[in-house]
Amino acid sequence: MEEELKCPVCGSLFREPIILPCSHNVCLPCARTIAVQTPESEQHLPALLHPRGTAAPAPTPAPATPGPPGGSAAPLDPECSAGGGGDHADKLSLHSETDSGYGSYTPSLKSPNGVRVLPLVPAPPGGAAAAAAAAAPRGAVPSPSPGPGPVGSSLTCPQCHRSASLEQRGLRGFQRNRLLEAIVQRYRQGRTAKCQLCDRSPAEPAAVLCEQCEVLYCAACQLRCHPARGPFAKHRLAPPPGQPGPPGGEGKGAGGGRKPATCGEHELEQYSMYCLSCRSPVCYQCLEDGRHGKHDVKALGAMWKQHKAQLSQALNGVSDKAKEAKEFLVQLKNLLQQIQENGLDYEACLVAQCDALVDALTRQKAKLLTKVTKEREHKLKVVWDQINHCTLKLRQSTGLMEYCLEVIKENDPSGFLQISDALIKRVQVSQEQWVKGALEPKVSAEFDLTLDSEPLLEAIHHLDFIQMKCRVPPVPLLQLEKCCTRNNSVTLAWRMPPLSHNPVEGYILELDDGDGGQFREVYVGKETLCTIDGLHFNSTYNARVKAFNSSGVGPYSKTVILQTSDVAWFTFDPSSAHRDIVLSNDNQTATCSSYDDRVVLGTAAFSKGVHYWELHVDRYDNHPDPAFGIARINVVKDMMLGKDDKAWAMYVDNNRSWFMHCNSHTNRTEGGVSKGATVGVLLDLNKHNLTFYINGQQQGPPAFENIEGVFMPALSLNRNVQVTLQTGLEVPQCVKQPKLPSN
Repeated sequence: MEEELKCPVCGSLFREPIILPCSHNVCLPCARTIAVQTPESEQHLPALLHPRGTAAPAPTPAPATPGPPGGSAAPLDPECSAGGGGDHADKLSLHSETDSGYGSYTPSLKSPNGVRVLPLVPAPPGGAAAAAAAAAPRGAVPSPSPGPGPVGSSLTCPQCHRSASLEQRGLRGFQRNRLLEAIVQRYRQGRTAKCQLCDRSPAEPAAVLCEQCEVLYCAACQLRCHPARGPFAKHRLAPPPGQPGPPGGEGKGAGGGRKPATCGEHELEQYSMYCLSCRSPVCYQCLEDGRHGKHDVKALGAMWKQHKAQLSQALNGVSDKAKEAKEFLVQLKNLLQQIQENGLDYEACLVAQCDALVDALTRQKAKLLTKVTKEREHKLKVVWDQINHCTLKLRQSTGLMEYCLEVIKENDPSGFLQISDALIKRVQVSQEQWVKGALEPKVSAEFDLTLDSEPLLEAIHHLDFIQMKCRVPPVPLLQLEKCCTRNNSVTLAWRMPPLSHNPVEGYILELDDGDGGQFREVYVGKETLCTIDGLHFNSTYNARVKAFNSSGVGPYSKTVILQTSDVAWFTFDPSSAHRDIVLSNDNQTATCSSYDDRVVLGTAAFSKGVHYWELHVDRYDNHPDPAFGIARINVVKDMMLGKDDKAWAMYVDNNRSWFMHCNSHTNRTEGGVSKGATVGVLLDLNKHNLTFYINGQQQGPPAFENIEGVFMPALSLNRNVQVTLQTGLEVPQCVKQPKLPSN
């Protein structure tokens, strides 16, 4: 957890941490260090607002200097600048290129910690000073001379590198992270400081801290290196960090002893509400002043509990992943042992076989041992890389989890809500890094090396691992219990015979045309399970498979015969339907949430054969015009079916029906629909025509002829209609005489 408590600028534990607009934290002294002046070319508004009743300061450039031992860079203290006033750097104000609060300016200098640092630079004489004077609050004393002065300041986050402009209050405009400060204090109290001069390992616990030397001493080293005489007599010795100081000092306990947080704008008011728009705690005075008057607010306690619950819920996922990671590390370490043992076993077996071949195998023995050793080293390297990578992720997740648990223990609602959103996002990102496959070994403990000692003596000089030089694969075995058909799809499964030592690089699956024609390749790859879609209904297919490797292609398997379904079983397709379509009853019933016509397709596609399905009208209100028919996959779905060239449909009201394609209306026929009616659709791709039925009565001659291609059942309707799909029906043999089109 210590990494979560370190400032990204100085590398030390946080001191007076503040929350940047990007939700990251930085020490207040470090924030003064990385605050930079904005170039004049990036200014859009007057930048400097002087304190009430003070003159405009005229600082001189002061380079950033390394700080005392402890890793913190020395802040650019405005009091050290010539003519500067107190808290000068905290009162700089910059307007970025946009109103988002982030700027694009990045300084050119960097501190030793990699954070960009730039001292304040005097502005060119002229308009900058005048602009600053114009922007000064009422009662401010203008600058006595138009000399150079800072024109604005911004702060670049050292972690995400986004720049935030400082408001009128400067760095004091950023909220103090009291929760983080309390956790850091508890952490300091919980760890034992060590002597910095001890020769022993480990070092003795520190007894005192010299505030002038800034060095921790144990009792022995203090007597030897820091006696209480001479120049050291005036040095002040204090208890080391983490130990209680003298009585009477301030003590911010980690529990509920801290005073309730007060509003940064109204110091006498306590936080009582939470602004949902600004995502920050506010007091009643903030609401009355009008800044948050029109914003949505909620009770502080309720939002505190809600965000705590969200963070706790997010932590559960990370905790589970951390537990899996620990188990995975144990698995990897066991894998290391197995690889070592199996490697030694292979070496011993190899030595025994080579010794049996005496002189003829002596030269080959060293080569084969080298290959086994390389294989073992490769596996060990892969596993160690996984261990290191997983350990790093686990440490990061564990640190974040411990930090979040400490945050949850806090009873400061406003402080918690200041950081809860950022922590929740971090926890979610941490959980997402454990992607599928991240907790699986990349290598196996088994060694795929088998020595073939059968060849004759004259072939010994060509002896090698059969993995390196092998024969073609044997015949694959079809797993008939896993082969099946569904609608116009077939699924085939196969495996290699047991005790097969010849390696396999892939498989070739072949299928005929369903009519006794030639075989064609439908799949090439390493999988042993394959599903082929888009076949013809009521057809018989023959399938076979063969394996291949670097030596060639093996023989075919036995041929399996698969029969596709006689009739099509399908439902409405929710994935391709218009968003206003409402499906129910296992996607067999459709209606719409809009008064406009919307299109939904079926899950089956037809290119051959005769197919029939029906749609039962469950509800029919206000005489709408539903349309029934077929369409291509790219049909327009936000208007009536048949208005474009991708659909062929019959639309019908309560009295008549019409055929429609390309927005052309033809064959008006008497006979409409009502609640309880049944509409049948007959697609005959052998004769290339489409016929419609209402309650078993054919609506005129075939509606469309000479249609070819791949079609899907289609329907358009609005909210006044609800229909239920019925599939798996036999083609009607006897139908009533068709109604003739009306004039």
